[in-house]
Amino acid sequence: MLFNSYEFILLFLPVAFFGFFGTFKFFGQKAAVFFIVAASFVFYGAWDFRYVPLLFFSIVFNFFAGKFIAAAKEKGNRGKKELVCGIAGNLLLLGFFKYTAFFAETINQVGGEILTVPQIILPLGISFFTFTQTAYLIDVYRGETQPTDFLVYCEFVTIFPHLIAGPIISYREMMPQFADIKNYVPNAKNIALGLTLFIMGLFKKVIIADSIAPWANAVFSNAHGASFADGWIGSVAYTLELYFDFSGYSEMAIGLGLLFNLKFPVNFDSPYQSKSIIDFWRRWHMSLSSWVREYLYIPMGGNRHGEFAKMRNLFLCMTIIGFWHGAGWTFILWGALNGVYLIINNLWRKLKIDLPIFFCVLLTFLSFNFSLMIFRSENISDAFALTKALFNADNISLPTDGAFKISVLLLLLILLYFCPNPVRITEKLNPARKSVALLWATAAAVMFAVSLLFLNRATEFLYFQF
Repeated sequence: MLFNSYEFILLFLPVAFFGFFGTFKFFGQKAAVFFIVAASFVFYGAWDFRYVPLLFFSIVFNFFAGKFIAAAKEKGNRGKKELVCGIAGNLLLLGFFKYTAFFAETINQVGGEILTVPQIILPLGISFFTFTQTAYLIDVYRGETQPTDFLVYCEFVTIFPHLIAGPIISYREMMPQFADIKNYVPNAKNIALGLTLFIMGLFKKVIIADSIAPWANAVFSNAHGASFADGWIGSVAYTLELYFDFSGYSEMAIGLGLLFNLKFPVNFDSPYQSKSIIDFWRRWHMSLSSWVREYLYIPMGGNRHGEFAKMRNLFLCMTIIGFWHGAGWTFILWGALNGVYLIINNLWRKLKIDLPIFFCVLLTFLSFNFSLMIFRSENISDAFALTKALFNADNISLPTDGAFKISVLLLLLILLYFCPNPVRITEKLNPARKSVALLWATAAAVMFAVSLLFLNRATEFLYFQF
């Protein structure tokens, strides 16, 4: 089920909202948790009910893996064997669905048609709920959290706003919110801010991202025929589409969480205002960056063993992020390239040479834009063809509507450079100030009405099946 659909907005969300708070009022906290878990499974199963048992199996497996780790620690053992088994189970599940076909194709490319490439449909959100639960097991192993009630654990994994595409949430941070009885009573301020944030995210997705998506699709589907102008329009259009699509989803998820009095982590903080690639990765997909830093980079040694080890760890982490994003060499190359960017940025900082801020922002954007061109390409050949187009000064002629597209893309870039993102805007809003509240309510109503008019062209989020 898509956030940007009539079924979700006009049917599922009202039923989930009133059902959750109504169930608590008449039947208590346990019943309310059961209701929201059931609703989340319905949300997940609306895409393909056949994968609901898979999600449930993953939840049961990790819940008991956490129990075994905690029990081992109580007996004086470290629980390391139990942790390894739990992580291995998660990786096997993710690997089978996400990477089996990729490895089969790679083997065939190297050794001929040896294997039959299976046609495996990737379950929704498997990358996210696998990472979320793996972090839970590690936290239990570290003694930073303890297994609790199975139903509450189901709520942690399945709560529908974050289930499909994040933000990645932490068990130890969410548990106090699930336990707080005040969160089972409607909160007018959270409702107002949550709806505002949801609508702003919906507008970003439906009106902006979906409008420029065809410009990118047209170029990437004809990579070998792209001109200089096509290459730049297509790559910048995709860089903006991805931001408005994914940050829009994240803001919708955070807004939906607020409706239920849950505070999810911020996932985007105006990344295209970043002055360096290091700064960029602190602002882009922040819940993933935090996960990688805490559960990969630091356990690898972080920066504790000298500069070479630090650079190696940065490169490996980014390459892993690339592979996590997708089963393909373009994703791996994208991750590795960003690892190289981070190494160069760290080395440059040692020179202590100040550059104009605008130049730094522009260089950071162009660097990420170039890497995303590889990320979006169907294969390495297409990526090289588009790279060539970007620097082919022999073919600079604009397409028929090129001037219009360039004007729109420049306008969006200017807005992103000067304007704060919706999460930061809502943090400063005070619904108690009636004049401000009325202004934002009017703006939100207009954005919502315009968005509803375009829901008939509803498209999946880029991270929908991920």
